[in-house]
Amino acid sequence: MSATAVHSLWTTAGEVTSAAPAEKFKAPVIEYAQLTPVLIVIGVAVVGVLVEAFVPRRSRYYTQVFLTVVALAAAFAAVVGLAAGGYGTTKAHVAAMGALAIDGPTLFLQGTILLTSLVAVFTFAERRLDPAAHGNRVDSFAAQAAAVPGSDSEKAAVKAGFTTTEVFPLVLFSVAGMLVFPAANDLLTLFVALEVFSLPLYLLCAVARRKRLMSQEAAVKYFLLGAFSSAFLLFGIALLYGYAGSVSYATIANVVDGSVTRIDPALADTMGNDALLLIGGAMILTGLLFKVGAVPFHMWTPDVYQGAPTPVTGFMAAATKVAAFGALLRLLYVVLPGLAWDWRPVMWAVAIVTMLGGAIVAITQTDIKRLLAYSSIAHAGFILAGVIATTPDGISSVLFYLGAYSFVTVGAFAVVTLVRDAGGEATHLSKWAGLGRRSPLVAAVFAVFLLAFAGIPLTSGFSGKFAVFKAAADGGAGGLVVVGVISSAIAAFFYIRVIVLMFFSEPKADGPTVAVPSPLTMTTIAVGVAVTLVLGLAPQYFLDLAGQAGVFVR
Repeated sequence: MSATAVHSLWTTAGEVTSAAPAEKFKAPVIEYAQLTPVLIVIGVAVVGVLVEAFVPRRSRYYTQVFLTVVALAAAFAAVVGLAAGGYGTTKAHVAAMGALAIDGPTLFLQGTILLTSLVAVFTFAERRLDPAAHGNRVDSFAAQAAAVPGSDSEKAAVKAGFTTTEVFPLVLFSVAGMLVFPAANDLLTLFVALEVFSLPLYLLCAVARRKRLMSQEAAVKYFLLGAFSSAFLLFGIALLYGYAGSVSYATIANVVDGSVTRIDPALADTMGNDALLLIGGAMILTGLLFKVGAVPFHMWTPDVYQGAPTPVTGFMAAATKVAAFGALLRLLYVVLPGLAWDWRPVMWAVAIVTMLGGAIVAITQTDIKRLLAYSSIAHAGFILAGVIATTPDGISSVLFYLGAYSFVTVGAFAVVTLVRDAGGEATHLSKWAGLGRRSPLVAAVFAVFLLAFAGIPLTSGFSGKFAVFKAAADGGAGGLVVVGVISSAIAAFFYIRVIVLMFFSEPKADGPTVAVPSPLTMTTIAVGVAVTLVLGLAPQYFLDLAGQAGVFVR
């Protein structure tokens, strides 16, 4: 190319840009008021990092606990304020230059995530369960996360009374990502939110005080498989962008159902290419189903739930599911409704193997945390039945189920932290024999949670299952309901087996003791029981609330 030709290109380019400088750059319009829940959590998380740097070590624990609780409570108040201002119904809209949808499902899921996280954080702050080490109270987390397990530096850190207070800002960063995840209205925001909430979880899984090698192994497994799922999601995003020429949910939906009006000439060839759409959609679904813990993307769940510190397991099991199902609902109902003929059969198959797989494999488990992990896989299948309904009732039933399930889960894992022997938590099922005679109240509370998981009437589990199965039946997925009921019956067997073990077995002489927790863990368990019973005995108000919140903005 000659120098004159290049020069002429420059001058014509210069003429084009100088002709219309006013239209070129527009400052982005960000509705900060509607993003306050996310901004509060991220802001306090950053303050928490500064606390680690500047506040004296002996004051950090109290400062971090106070900041975390205040942040989550304030963010929840902001969500309630937005809902009261009509942003869940009449004023629902797409905010932040198309990046986030502020609508009913967003606010309902954000409120659920914040309340669940607030209750879960109390178990993070618990310091009365383990005996004091060198005169210092200890929590569930390693004295110094960077120290090699069993090394002199670790012993020195324990002796000095160090604690890993970094877990609190990590929880807040994770919650911030979870708040954005179900609200994301374009694929790039979805991916960024996924990474923001996943990376802190990988770290939190690795910092258990007891059984540190097992904890670190769990974190590595979670990180490697999580990286794979993120790669699937990202590749799917690239293919969908190639198909529609946009990462915006609304634009992709318009291209899928053929209602797009203006076609970019550069994309005219790829827009009709259904292979890009089908493969890209399948890859994004793979990434989301991994986070949900659906079969066959569930392999990480039992190992990570067992190895992670139990407070982290409870937080992760509840809040991650809520965020991931929220994103899955928005993707299927807003972006790919025109593709329902293609994704429904696949989701049918996934839901069936998830329900049956989780329930059947749970029967063989001998560790209480692994049993709850397989139980959570079965529950993912039950929730998928509501997702497949593709009706407004389907959305509201899934929202209700997620709210009910998250509190039962956090409460159940809080009870698991109380049953201890010399090696820490006694998670092997044989250790729980006769617990009902040794500590009737703790066993009774755990029995309530197990009955809720099993879906026994008068618990929140029954109301949730009834709602999703009814929505699935009305949506033409009657066969799925039959499989769901069979899976529930199988699952009820192993829940009731644990109850029988606790109340009708002789306690062993060298059995574990039940630690007396501080008011923090007591609050977590009490809230879990209260929500379980209220949603079981009088669910109508909350079902109506989920029904009002069940409309996605397009």
